[in-house]
Amino acid sequence: MARNRMLILSSPSEVWNLLSDGHHYGEWVSGTQQVTAADPHRPQVGARLQVRVGLGPLMLGDVCDVRICEPRRRLEPEARADPFGAARIAMNLIPWGEHTLFVLDWHPLRGPGIRMHGLPVDCIVSIRNGMMLTKPARIAVR
Repeated sequence: MARNRMLILSSPSEVWNLLSDGHHYGEWVSGTQQVTAADPHRPQVGARLQVRVGLGPLMLGDVCDVRICEPRRRLEPEARADPFGAARIAMNLIPWGEHTLFVLDWHPLRGPGIRMHGLPVDCIVSIRNGMMLTKPARIAVR
């Protein structure tokens, strides 16, 4: 499992508003090229988000279904990008004075990520997720 943390200089409510709006997903999730469909019920459990992810001309479809939602506190989608499998992404917002400690855990569920899971993959994912956390920090402060 890759785990990242970042203190965001905004309230948990402000950060939650960013996380819960599917149309803004591409602004803060690294590799997202386009949001193709956002369930209007997001972030409720079962809500679906469809995106195109990739780098340059290499793109594929990704689907994120909300598995756990505790408003302004916890959001856990399952992201699936075939043929690469699926991963659980747990986002926890912890009040820290007037600010928010954002804790992001990533864990593969199915596919090649399960077989390659361990220090090398977790290190790469941790670097990606660390860079990704800087985006909601900048956006929420705006």
